[in-house]
Amino acid sequence: MPKRKANAEWKGTLQEGKGTMALGSGAFQGAYSFLSRFEEGTGTNPEELVGAAHAGCFSMALSGALGKEGFNPQSVKTEATVHLVKDESGFSVKEIDLECEAQVPDIDEAKFREIAESAKQNCPISRLLTGAAIKLNARLKN
Repeated sequence: MPKRKANAEWKGTLQEGKGTMALGSGAFQGAYSFLSRFEEGTGTNPEELVGAAHAGCFSMALSGALGKEGFNPQSVKTEATVHLVKDESGFSVKEIDLECEAQVPDIDEAKFREIAESAKQNCPISRLLTGAAIKLNARLKN
């Protein structure tokens, strides 16, 4: 299996510094800062990239699980909300919300939710993030 790489560089102090993050494939490079991570500043942040990875992984996992059950999904769209919180031990990601909307012909709601929940449990990024509560709201789109 291939190994995937990404890199980051931070220059300066925590609050006044600036950094860049890039995917090894070259598909993305973005700036980040204290403001983009802990407030509403311009740029990206590690949690946003984790969210993109989780949304992408779950969408593929759900599509694959539906296919294994004999269903042919037309689309699976997922948005991940990553909750960065500060408590007595510092900052951590305690929760991720996955909002999914899928177009899947010839499947009933109960079967869809069963397959979606299994995909949530088994997608590689969900398994990586077992320290966070992962909540799923999966909807069929007509």
